[in-house]
Amino acid sequence: MLVDYWRAIHPAAGLPGRQHMDPVDIPHLLPNIRILDVVGRPPRFHTRLLGTGIVKSVGFDYTNKWLDEVFPDFEKSSAALGLHTVVRTGVLNWRRGNPSLFVGKEYMTIERVYLPFARDGETVDMILSCVLFGDSKGCAF
Repeated sequence: MLVDYWRAIHPAAGLPGRQHMDPVDIPHLLPNIRILDVVGRPPRFHTRLLGTGIVKSVGFDYTNKWLDEVFPDFEKSSAALGLHTVVRTGVLNWRRGNPSLFVGKEYMTIERVYLPFARDGETVDMILSCVLFGDSKGCAF
């Protein structure tokens, strides 16, 4: 569902930007949504929005925080690799497996998708993601 929505708001040329997205269109997905600002080159990732379902699963709220300050060894994680790949290529990135950021949650399985946004249609400046934990329902990719 989220990937379908992203494709539906995708302009004919270039990537969609935040200006193309309206959260009102996807209210059922919001608990599992995370929006990251991409800042600088090399990029750093700042949490703009963190859904309540993610906060509940992770056990803490990291809204308004830099991922590399919140998570030890962030830059060595598969999450960082996926985010950097999205910034570099402008192509969505999907993964299912054990979490690479959430210490103490190794027993849990996650599924996540990273979707690039670019205000100017080219330079990825935001990443919309949906994260599912274990058997949770919320985002159908």
